[in-house]
Amino acid sequence: MSNHSYNQKRNKVSSYMKTITSILVAAGTLLFLSCGGNNQQQAAAPQAPSLEVTQLKKQDISIYNSYSTNIEGIQNVEIWPKVSGFVQNIYVEEGQQVKKGQLLFKLETQTLSQDAEAAKAAVNVAQVEVNKLIPLVEKEIISEVQLETAKAQLAQAKSNYSSIAANIGYSNITSPVSGYIGEIPYKVGALVSSTMGQPLTVVSDISGIRAYFSMTEKELMDMKSEITNNGEAASSANAPEVELVMINGETYPEKGKIAMVNNIINPTTGSVTLRADFDNPQLLLSSGSTGTIKIPSTFEDVFVIPQFATIDRQGTKMVYVLNQDNTVVSVPLKIASQTNKEFIVNEGLEAGSTIVTEGVSKLKDGQAINPVKK
Repeated sequence: MSNHSYNQKRNKVSSYMKTITSILVAAGTLLFLSCGGNNQQQAAAPQAPSLEVTQLKKQDISIYNSYSTNIEGIQNVEIWPKVSGFVQNIYVEEGQQVKKGQLLFKLETQTLSQDAEAAKAAVNVAQVEVNKLIPLVEKEIISEVQLETAKAQLAQAKSNYSSIAANIGYSNITSPVSGYIGEIPYKVGALVSSTMGQPLTVVSDISGIRAYFSMTEKELMDMKSEITNNGEAASSANAPEVELVMINGETYPEKGKIAMVNNIINPTTGSVTLRADFDNPQLLLSSGSTGTIKIPSTFEDVFVIPQFATIDRQGTKMVYVLNQDNTVVSVPLKIASQTNKEFIVNEGLEAGSTIVTEGVSKLKDGQAINPVKK
């Protein structure tokens, strides 16, 4: 083969290889651009998140407001001596049930008895003097003034005797009410009087109990508003039944009724005192106990929204409502009340609306989601 032919052949091969290389480079460039474009397109349109949603329906719900309470018996009567003396006998035991009029204590009355005998003798002497003067006045031997003076002395003697006799009666100390005996700090032989530091004992009637508690002025207004919304007058007689949680955490089996509302607001604390009365047939409750009063508030035809499904925007609670195209929009709520975990909503939503209940803190208005019905 001549050199000329060889060069022609080599030039054709070289031209062919350049053409192949150009084609491969162009194909690679197109493939790179195609992959880059898809990545950019994917970055511009991220996949919609899958989030749980719940369809709303109205319902009735009752919640309870709790207040600390101090419990007292229907009557707690302190027993004080009316006269001074030594305790001679104690006829009851601490914790014993007693009836009205039952003898509790007897004080030593020896000195009073001696005084009573002297007073009785004085009465007899004065009576003899009057009896002696009456016929003398009738015969006009003496003036009637002397007789009147003698009668006055007789009346004074009788008064002294009556006073001493009454004091002797006061030495027998009886119970003014039926109930249970409290602590008896003074024992037989102790000197007692009406000026001592504490009473002989306390008789407590716990057949029923009174639970005293306080609430704020706003809470009182809310309770009254709920009563009037039910078409009743805002009085304790129309207040709802209440529950009592005892100190052991158990709910007292008897329902109570608000019996007193002190409508004078304490200007220092801004609170008002109320009293709820309970029957105590099993004597489970004792005077001096503590507990918690629970007052129900009933809301009708409302939405109950989990607190974790809401967001706070400048002090307004909002939820994300799902549109038909699976985008979301934030809606403000009007909250009537709340529990530990839920908001009670009476305005701002429509029955049948679907709200997002997951991941709401990261959502934005108009964002599309993949709803997962709960």
